[in-house]
Amino acid sequence: MTTIGLDPEVPAVGSGSTVLDDADRLGTQLVRFMRALNRAKTQMSKHGPDGLDRLAYSVLFCLVHDGPQRTGKLAEQLHAEISTISRQTRSLVTHGMVERRADPVDGRACVLAATEEGVRVFEETRRQRNLWLAGILADWPATERSDLITLLDRLNADIETAPSLCTAEPK
Repeated sequence: MTTIGLDPEVPAVGSGSTVLDDADRLGTQLVRFMRALNRAKTQMSKHGPDGLDRLAYSVLFCLVHDGPQRTGKLAEQLHAEISTISRQTRSLVTHGMVERRADPVDGRACVLAATEEGVRVFEETRRQRNLWLAGILADWPATERSDLITLLDRLNADIETAPSLCTAEPK
């Protein structure tokens, strides 16, 4: 995250808006984006295995993307309670998408790992998502698609390293 070094309430040179004005406009667009994304995720998850909800897909994503993990680490990554992750894990195990394995570091504990079926379901869900996004972006020029990806990556990186929302103040 870059320190802007300017008063966030003073308009930038040659601009009629302040950093706080821009932050408000971005916040509005992010809320709109999250609503649209949640609606799309809800529609896509209706096509998944019976009884498997969106959080279960998030658990599966973490296991496929980051490898086997303990329940506590998954809960931390997904900002969820361990009991919630345990419930989702039971569903994934029941559907044959996740298995419990002995922790290689501490054999008394277990880690969760995606099965071949879990990877298959993850890849199919990813394929469906990519086809959906490709359809949305089909009319965008390649440079705008590239700019969006670059800027979204930058925004994500800054959000991931930003202080807590409760303690954040503009610089």
